[in-house]
Amino acid sequence: MMTADVVAYATTVAIVFWAIADSNADYAPGWLAFVLPGLVAVPIFWLFGLYASIIRYVSIELFRTGLLATLVTAVVWVSLFSAVGLINHPYRVGLISWALSLIFVVGGRFFARFTLLRTKLERENVIVYGAGDAGALLIANLLAGDDYLPVTVVDDNPALQGKRFQGLRVHSPDRLEDLVARYRTKSVLLAIPSATKRERRAVLEKIAEVPVRVQSIPQIRDIVSGKARVDELRSVGVKDLLGRDEVPPNQELMARKIAGQQVMVTGAGGSIGSELCRQILKQGPSRLVLLENAESALYEIDRRLRALAKKYGVDCEITALLGSVNDRASVYDAMTAFDVQTVFHAAAYKHVPIVEHNLLQGVSNNVLGTWHTVHAAIKADVKSFVLISTDKAVNPTSVMGASKRLAELILQASQERHANTCFSMVRFGNVLESSGSVVPLFKEQIRNGGPVTVTHRDIIRYFMTIPEAAQLVIQAGAMARGGDLFVLDMGDPVKIDDLAHRMISLMGLTVRDKSNPGGDIKIEYTGLRPAEKLYEELLIGSNVSGTEHARILRADEAYLEYASVAEIIGELESAIAGRDHVKAREVLIGAVTEYNPEDGINDLIWHQRKGKVGEERVRKVLPFPTDVG
Repeated sequence: MMTADVVAYATTVAIVFWAIADSNADYAPGWLAFVLPGLVAVPIFWLFGLYASIIRYVSIELFRTGLLATLVTAVVWVSLFSAVGLINHPYRVGLISWALSLIFVVGGRFFARFTLLRTKLERENVIVYGAGDAGALLIANLLAGDDYLPVTVVDDNPALQGKRFQGLRVHSPDRLEDLVARYRTKSVLLAIPSATKRERRAVLEKIAEVPVRVQSIPQIRDIVSGKARVDELRSVGVKDLLGRDEVPPNQELMARKIAGQQVMVTGAGGSIGSELCRQILKQGPSRLVLLENAESALYEIDRRLRALAKKYGVDCEITALLGSVNDRASVYDAMTAFDVQTVFHAAAYKHVPIVEHNLLQGVSNNVLGTWHTVHAAIKADVKSFVLISTDKAVNPTSVMGASKRLAELILQASQERHANTCFSMVRFGNVLESSGSVVPLFKEQIRNGGPVTVTHRDIIRYFMTIPEAAQLVIQAGAMARGGDLFVLDMGDPVKIDDLAHRMISLMGLTVRDKSNPGGDIKIEYTGLRPAEKLYEELLIGSNVSGTEHARILRADEAYLEYASVAEIIGELESAIAGRDHVKAREVLIGAVTEYNPEDGINDLIWHQRKGKVGEERVRKVLPFPTDVG
């Protein structure tokens, strides 16, 4: 760097003397005149710290330092030359030499930085999507790093297209496929942290047409707060692809039936139950009672909630209880012992094929479990009871859907008989990343090289993030007046086949099919599973009205009298006690008039017995000998 500065000043002197040749016609400079300015500059630059900078990390601060250092150098050497009579016009010479030395010294360093960064080996070429402030920061950080080399930029703004941005040309996203081929890149980095989820989804839909891995920088609020760096890239997930702009929760509704109260969550270790616990904890209940049948799940959610309470400084007693919603006495004991005021009933078997293959267990847990928990709550004088329902309860074709619809009928009937407890139900569709969701399944299948299994080309589903669903459930329960059936606005349905294609593409891979036999991942269509529907619905009929929340609707649907529900429960208890699969299914069909199964009994035990003793005798076979003593 010192040698370069001496050469730069020699060049500066040569240009200066050439520029003022007419003013110094009788003087021919010797070699000392060319070397002396550089020798003057070196110690001055040293004092200003120009030799302490690492070239690959120099920034705009170099311009300020270089401006002062070259000014001082120009004053010193021009004064010396003027004192010995080498120049006649010191002001003119000083101004010209200052400008030239600034260009050579500062410009040379920036040029060296640019050249060093551009010629680093073994870096992956990447395309940056977004020519804004975040894009500029990202490019600067990537150039200074060792992993990625930004080669071009794409942006939706036509005014920026064709311009230069951080030294890179800006292109239209329509040219993305050509750019990927030209620069031999496999990655696109999204630098649009302030974009809404709807805008991000539109961008990802464009990129999904091109087989490139897509990564994104953190949200702008995390960058500003220091929680993340602009170059901390993360893989773009399905939340981004399917995401919609969330309505900020109404804090008054969130806290209305939780803050300072004793709250119980059944099924606390499940996907929805655990997120409900996290959201409830943030509202500051005096106690949060976790009721869970699975010991490992209870341990995990208890541990996580205690860490969360400590992190946020929440003063809440967390009580973890092992128990089944089918044990009415235990549930009642828990409610009375801890003076529970609000219950969120999330305990249920929710996987359609599993419940279909385990009919009696599914009905027992989803229907009888709700019946027992409701009556325990009534006896314990619980003030608010919220049931987590599902869109599969609408015109159900599965045991799971029918059992959840009957659970809804239990709450509606109980409200008429017991007005002291405010019962309500919240119905919504699939949640992303939950257990049994197609999203984690597709991710695992893609990581394993495929195939990705889709049941039907035309199957569609509604999706919502788990946090949003939990927040909306809490707010819906806060608006309940008694017997309310709330339906969450799930947005637009998603075609699962399209979802599979886009997930494969966004991971930088291609679909292997007839048109592309050399592709990476094959998609297999396995056919609809027992009782699976092509599409889900959220309403029975069309009698629906709005609420004070834009994403929560109130539905008005027919329900049964309490006496009828009690009689149905008695018949189900008798069928389950007698291990009578046929009777249990008949009762379910009779109770839920919309339940119209398209096939027979799919219970695995029932089918195994039928194969051994025949269909006529299968209902008479007991599960174990009656004389076991």
